Amino acid sequence: MEGKAKTQEKEAQAAQLDIWKYVFGFTPIAVLKCAIELHISETLEYHGGSITLPELSASLRCSPSALHRIMRYLTHHGFFKQTRIIRDQQESSLCYTQTPRSRLLLKDGMAALILLESSPVMLAPWHYLSRHARLLDGACPFESAHGGADVWEYSAANPDHSKLINDAMACHARLAVSAIVNKHPEVLEGVSSLVDIGGGDGTALHALVKACPWIRGINYDLPHVVSLAPHRQGVEHVAGDMFKMVPKADAAFLMWVLHDWSDEECVVILRNCMEAIPKDKGKVIIVEAVVKEGDDDEYSEVRLALDMVMMAHTEKGKERSSEEWQCLVKKAGFTKYTETRIQDVTSVIQVYP
Repeated sequence: MEGKAKTQEKEAQAAQLDIWKYVFGFTPIAVLKCAIELHISETLEYHGGSITLPELSASLRCSPSALHRIMRYLTHHGFFKQTRIIRDQQESSLCYTQTPRSRLLLKDGMAALILLESSPVMLAPWHYLSRHARLLDGACPFESAHGGADVWEYSAANPDHSKLINDAMACHARLAVSAIVNKHPEVLEGVSSLVDIGGGDGTALHALVKACPWIRGINYDLPHVVSLAPHRQGVEHVAGDMFKMVPKADAAFLMWVLHDWSDEECVVILRNCMEAIPKDKGKVIIVEAVVKEGDDDEYSEVRLALDMVMMAHTEKGKERSSEEWQCLVKKAGFTKYTETRIQDVTSVIQVYP
């Protein structure tokens, strides 16, 4: 009995320590947002990758004391490291240097995703999650937080937030497309034209066309999105509504789109894709997370968190299991399904008429 009591005591102590991490669970994203807004990583890059605290403080026009505390926290978590560097044959100086993690805070890294999810607009819905779970009203948490507007209506009326979303989607697009073209180029074999549905500013499609220059790209999104999309070589921007029609192409590409919608709405989108592609050689390429019960790969925690994000930010969106994806595409009329896990939070699902 004594051994059992000691085991229980250790488990209780471990649980208490673990809970403290959740008590202050908001801290990492808040401090990372601060680091991005202060341009700390960019400043280190400008100074050759290393800088002393006084130099960093002067460059950023920040309080040395506050900056020291921020950098201490970030260094503890693997963002930046401290090293001693001898300069001009003088005594060594304690400098902050970049790490692989801190470089992801650069503009072409993952900063846009952090800025979106840490924005007041996206944080507010989380306070309504329990209300939504209790079915106290018909609104999703985002609508409850923002006067009844869903995320798309809110974005259409608020260009700054729309840009945050487009920048974040472009950020993930660079990661996922790189994983596809470098590790799984067979996905695009035989495709001469590709329509990217909900393609935002065209970042993903431009990367695909650049890697596969034989492809004619059509970036298809809502008018307020494509009207601000930059000109990109090999990409034609087309405004429209995926619930009404999809431009014709050899293949349709849907990345982080279907998880925003209910099964019934996804079936409508997929059937429109079916109408747009050739019956003999056409296909739909879906890039989405695939949740697996008991999965313990390196992205499993991210996929489960992303499912909670869908609950907080969309009315009916969710992450789906393999079985749910197969059921969905079958309802839409597709007969063949393949699934490939890539080096990303998402997988590549290919479906054929």
